Amino acid sequence: MNLQSRVRGHFVADRVDYREGAAAAAAVAAAHAGSVDVEARFPAEALAAVRAARLLSPLIPTSLGGDGATISDVVDVCYTLARGCASTGMIYAMHQIMVACLVRHAASEAWSRELQRRIADEQLLLASSTTDGKGGGDLRNSSCAVTRQGSTLELTKSATVMSYGAQADAILTTARRSPEAATSDQVLLAVTKEQYALEHLVGWDTLGMRGTCSAGFTLRTRIATDQVFAEPYQQINARTVLPVAHLTWSGVWAGIAAGAVERARGFVRGAARGQAGQLPPGAAHLTRAAATLGALRGMIASALSRYEALAAGGEQLEALEFQSAMNLLKVNASEMAIATVMSALQASGLSGYRNDGASSVGRHLRDVLSSSIMINNDRILANVATATLLTETPVWLRD
Repeated sequence: MNLQSRVRGHFVADRVDYREGAAAAAAVAAAHAGSVDVEARFPAEALAAVRAARLLSPLIPTSLGGDGATISDVVDVCYTLARGCASTGMIYAMHQIMVACLVRHAASEAWSRELQRRIADEQLLLASSTTDGKGGGDLRNSSCAVTRQGSTLELTKSATVMSYGAQADAILTTARRSPEAATSDQVLLAVTKEQYALEHLVGWDTLGMRGTCSAGFTLRTRIATDQVFAEPYQQINARTVLPVAHLTWSGVWAGIAAGAVERARGFVRGAARGQAGQLPPGAAHLTRAAATLGALRGMIASALSRYEALAAGGEQLEALEFQSAMNLLKVNASEMAIATVMSALQASGLSGYRNDGASSVGRHLRDVLSSSIMINNDRILANVATATLLTETPVWLRD
């Protein structure tokens, strides 16, 4: 619904009301979450509701048809959608990471501005293709490379995991700058659906996050040379991809945890009503779950404030300390979300353990377990180890 709302201290008329639109889309997502999970299918109904609420374009500037919103707005939507359906929340998060790249790193490029207009007008869905061959979660190395053919670029990429690639309207993908370039000398390309072909490589039959449809494909594309981001991917990744991914993903995992706590609270209330107000044995676990969720939400809110305070500076986002903090946000948020859902399960007992019934948190648990595996926490901790050795322990509590 178009309402008047405050954006960065100013009133803007006819801006999408994110909370109302997100709540409506989340209700649709929740209604279909069970079948999305069981059938491992794309949450088409939820994405239709997201499009109807114009939630795919909040980050795009108002001059291009968007709302000029903040990352905090987007993370709020991620949280709300994931409470209803984890896969819907994660698809939304990954789309917004790619939109942020367009807005922050190709604002002056004609092709990017036209793509942003289309996203706002047509509510296009963007996917990413950053995994390459056997590289797994190593986003900073590519085995494939772009090749120049006159005024065009050609790319063939073996993308073993490409979330909702078959359902996307455009894909942002990484590759080596040239066949002679080092694996870490990467560029980012934007290709629309009519410009690429996908050949199925491997399916997506997983424990959780089944609706993200993260199958593997061979991606083949030929595009004009101006559809390559001018900035090197190393800088794009440090300033936008890494922090925005970890912020939005954390919002999704917190949303999953919130959904589990809500179910556990419903179970404990029902049990207490049935026992003349006496709380069931698992009530203490609900207290722990709620407390952990509160701490998780506070941690994400603090990280959002820090990112948005530094975002305009650019170079500050590449500082070792900030990069480490964003990486550790991902690790800590994933672990806290898992702990929250586990406590919710303990609070609900057998009712939570069952796959049927209103108190079931089985889907929530399976979905949230993906959080420590998406760019594996062990990989992140190993990469941050050097920075940890170089960082002194604070002398004062508020340092």
